[in-house]
Amino acid sequence: MMNIQELSTAVQHRTPVKVILMNNGYMGMVRQWQELIHDGRYSHSYTEALPDYVMVARGFGWQARRVDRRDELDAALAECLASKGPYFLDVRVSAEENCFPMIPAGCGHNEMLLSKGQRYSAVEP
Repeated sequence: MMNIQELSTAVQHRTPVKVILMNNGYMGMVRQWQELIHDGRYSHSYTEALPDYVMVARGFGWQARRVDRRDELDAALAECLASKGPYFLDVRVSAEENCFPMIPAGCGHNEMLLSKGQRYSAVEP
């Protein structure tokens, strides 16, 4: 939702970029930050008005596909990567699924979260 205009840019410049959306039905990044950084105080991270991203991508001229089941994923990824133009893959995941690694605000790469509660630990030489 934050970069939807880039779908147009990729088509205009004939960029064969591939986008894989891990779609948990929320404003995922917002919900994840609220869970991990703000002790689960959720606010405005869910809306029933999210678009059909496959239709949106196709509307911009992209090839696109939705994956609803794990057994569809390998074939969908192969199709996505083999396509010559921009391709949008909408992969449905559980509502509580988070995306890692992530770097919390104000932190450096040596402070990234690898999973919930697990920070990266750089080993000094």
